[in-house]
Amino acid sequence: MSFSRLSGRIAIVTASTDGIGFAIAQRFAREGAKVIISSRNDENVQVAKDKLLKEGLNVTGLVCHVGKAEDRAKLLQTASSLGGLDILVSNAAVNPEVVGILDCSSSAWDKIFDVNVKSSHLLTKEAIPFLKKSKAGRIIYISSIAGLQPLKTSGAYGVSKTALLGLMKTASLQLAPENITVNTISPGLILTRFSNVLIKTPSEKSDILDKIPMNRFGQPHEVGGCAAFLASDDASYITGENIVVAGGMASRL
Repeated sequence: MSFSRLSGRIAIVTASTDGIGFAIAQRFAREGAKVIISSRNDENVQVAKDKLLKEGLNVTGLVCHVGKAEDRAKLLQTASSLGGLDILVSNAAVNPEVVGILDCSSSAWDKIFDVNVKSSHLLTKEAIPFLKKSKAGRIIYISSIAGLQPLKTSGAYGVSKTALLGLMKTASLQLAPENITVNTISPGLILTRFSNVLIKTPSEKSDILDKIPMNRFGQPHEVGGCAAFLASDDASYITGENIVVAGGMASRL
């Protein structure tokens, strides 16, 4: 990677030991940022941190359950100890039931919205005092194609991702005078462990590919590149926007 657009900046990426979150953290670090990675599992944090350190990248790893206030506070305290906070990427998400929205249990609904939406809102509020001190504050929420074009078997998850778009739009208005940009990325079908549940059989794979004009699944690094753009000065005049990374899948409400 020859870019160095994020040199000297400090970033937090939640749920960043695998898949899209890891790819974003890796790209940020390759572009010169100090990156704080996190996950609920300590072993996963150590494995991901070791991979990035072997590249010579500047990373710190923490255990963080985004639903716990004390864990979110540790993320921000760590950023402060490194020199502040410039970039916040809220990527943590769950989808405990792969069912239609009217078949979703009350407990699954609560868990989905606590992690996917409420924690993003709370972490944003808690990060604002730090981001206000940055010369180029950036907030990026990872939404989903499912938030724009509902998937039959990911009903509640899709609604939570639509809610993130609303959070982004509203927060971007409030934070624009502070020179803090707020945007979302909506990935399509990206090859990760998280998306494997949707591709169990050859017929399911074929059905999904039929909906993707580029006729292939995306790779995590393709989302990482988009996130690096939004975090950089190249996107300094972009706020309140959503970028779809989905190979041409239908993505309009």
